[in-house]
Amino acid sequence: MPGGAQQYLIDIMEDRRRGLLARMVKVVLCVLSKLYRFGVWVRTMLYDSGVLKRHSLSCLTISVGNITVGGTGKTPFVEALARALRDRGRNVAVLSRGYKSKQSRRHRAGASAEGYSPRIVSDGKRVLLDSALAGDEPYLLAKNLDGVAVLVDKNRARAGRYAISRMGVDTIILDDGFQYRPLKRTLDLVLVDCTNPFGNGHLLPRGILREPLRALKRADCFVLTKTSGVKVERIREELRRVNPQAGIIETVHQPVYFEEVISGRREQPEFIRGKDVYVVSAIARPESFETAIERLGGRIEKRFRFMDHHRFTPNEIRQILDRASADRVHAVVTTQKDAVRLPPMKSTAAPFFFLRVVIRITQGTENLADWVSKICQD
Repeated sequence: MPGGAQQYLIDIMEDRRRGLLARMVKVVLCVLSKLYRFGVWVRTMLYDSGVLKRHSLSCLTISVGNITVGGTGKTPFVEALARALRDRGRNVAVLSRGYKSKQSRRHRAGASAEGYSPRIVSDGKRVLLDSALAGDEPYLLAKNLDGVAVLVDKNRARAGRYAISRMGVDTIILDDGFQYRPLKRTLDLVLVDCTNPFGNGHLLPRGILREPLRALKRADCFVLTKTSGVKVERIREELRRVNPQAGIIETVHQPVYFEEVISGRREQPEFIRGKDVYVVSAIARPESFETAIERLGGRIEKRFRFMDHHRFTPNEIRQILDRASADRVHAVVTTQKDAVRLPPMKSTAAPFFFLRVVIRITQGTENLADWVSKICQD
């Protein structure tokens, strides 16, 4: 779908469009949403009744997912969880479906059951695939996580068995696993973006919900993300109404440093204060990143927003950097997730940085290490 049409539909889903055409499109999307809801209900019934089989892995299996499309902060939370489990002595693998990744010729052709291998993004020692073959999130996790394997396969049950038998893994994290029903899990963690928890309440494609809210009954714990400056009690009440048994943890995205894309030079988050910047992003919720830059004191002169997972071309980046140089802004900044999709560069017309962000728990448990210790004991 062309970028303009895709953005228009996103605006419709989030009720940012008005007028006759928008109303007509909303009617069509409402019909499609009802069909989608019926499909979700049938699938849920088939799994709950046992008609569709669910498989177990012989190890601790933790799903990290969400009930909406778009950026809830799942990748930094998966990274923090995997690192904490690794530091507890667990042999951890992250399983991802590798959204928008390219398959190699071997994986397109398929392999026999005996010769099967998932795409191994990292074996825990080395990063083995680039972001195009791995997908943005798996590649980023592989780069940031030493001692943690990262595997990509749409069939995560099969990939999990491979990780256990061939790599000695004793702990599996399902990245974006809440809707992956074929695999049973020890713990279901659901992330909720407090800046836009449930959208307009509609299911896809009229809204951003992947499932009806009653599906949250399957969750063992809710992780509230992006809670800075947000009144979360209303969200807590809604979650308690649907699932009073689940725990609730509050987190914030904490900026750690800016890193120059080419040189690797790092600056403290305060480096941006008082500076005029261009912001470049191709993520589901660019507003969150832009707000983070403003909270750090950056003055945003221009915002360049591309579609989620957009792979930047050399010409696009060159034009932005040349323009930034002509306007004499102090820096161009992007997200770390976007940085993995940048084309190779030998030099830049203006300083070009990405922002490194981590998850920090603020309420619901003392810290991530204590919480992980309890998980491992249970």
